[in-house]
Amino acid sequence: MATTLLHLLYFALINLAVVLCGYVFIKRTLIMQNWLLLIVSILAVHLIFLQEHPIIRMLAIIATTFSCMKVIAVTNSYKGKILSLKFNNWLVFAGGWAGMRAQPFETLGADPLPNAWPMIRFGISRIIAGFLLILLAHKVILLPLNPNLTYVLVTVILLVAFSLILHFGLLSISAGMWRLKGINTYLLFNQPAKATSLTEFWSKRWNIAFSEMTSIAIFRPLKNKIGSAAALMLAFAFSGLLHELALSVPVNYGYGLPLLYFIIQGCLVLIEKVLTTHKITFLQHKVIAKVWTFFWIVVPMPLLFHPHFINEIVWPLAGLK
Repeated sequence: MATTLLHLLYFALINLAVVLCGYVFIKRTLIMQNWLLLIVSILAVHLIFLQEHPIIRMLAIIATTFSCMKVIAVTNSYKGKILSLKFNNWLVFAGGWAGMRAQPFETLGADPLPNAWPMIRFGISRIIAGFLLILLAHKVILLPLNPNLTYVLVTVILLVAFSLILHFGLLSISAGMWRLKGINTYLLFNQPAKATSLTEFWSKRWNIAFSEMTSIAIFRPLKNKIGSAAALMLAFAFSGLLHELALSVPVNYGYGLPLLYFIIQGCLVLIEKVLTTHKITFLQHKVIAKVWTFFWIVVPMPLLFHPHFINEIVWPLAGLK
C-alpha cells in the first residue's frame, strides 16, 4: 500500500508538471516539445506503475495521456492566434474536462447556459442503469449456463455497464456542471445509436474527445502535406496507438490488436467516402446504413477488447473473476 501511494504521488507530480509546463509550451507554440513531453511522461508513468495492478496502470496511463494530449491539442488550436485562454482557465480545462477544445473555457464564470440540468439528470440515470447491469452480471454468472456462453454474456453486459457509467454518465454530468459555470460544454457521446455511417459515428457521435484530439493534432496539420486520405489513416492509426496504451500495455498482452481495429475503421471510412464520391447510394437507405455501421463497429470489437483486457480489467472492476 505504501509503495502504491508513493507511485500515485509520483503520478500526481508528473501530471502537475505536464500541466504547468504545458501552458508555457502553449504560449510559445512549442509543438515538437509537446510530443516529446507526451513520450517522456507516458514512459515514466509506465515504468513507475509496472508492478501495480493492471487497473491502476490503465487509469494512470490514460490520465497522463489525456494531460499530454491536451497540451498538444491546445497548442495546435491557438497556433498563429492570440492566446486568449488564461492560466486559471487552462488549469480548470486541463484537470476538469475530458474534451480537447479549450476555447469554451475562455468563458468560465459567465452566466449559466441552458440544458445543464437535463444533461446532469441524463448522466445520473445512465449511472444507475450501469450499476443495475453490473448487478445483473453478478446474477447471470450464477446461472447454470454453458461457461463460454456465460463468459460472453457477462462480458457484453459489463462493457455496456461501464460505458453507461463513464461515457454516458459521469461525462454527461461533467458537461452539465460546467454549463452551470457558463462554459459551452457538450455531450462527448452524442446519441451514437443514431449514426448512419462510420464517418458520422467516429466524427460526431462516439468519443468526441478522441475525434477532437486526432483532428487537431494529426489530421489538420497533415492533410495539406500528405493529402486527406493519408492524414485520415494516420489519425485512425494514432487513435489505435493510444488505445494500445490504454488496453494492451496495462495487461502486457494483445499488442497490435487495438491498432488493427482502428486501421480497419479508417479503411472503411475511406470506402464510405469513395462510395459517396461515386454516388453509390445503397448507404442512403437508413436501415442498410445502420446495419453497415454497427456491423463494422461490433464484429471486429474482440480486436479492441481482447481477452486479457477483459479478464484482468473488466471483470475485476465489477468484482468478478
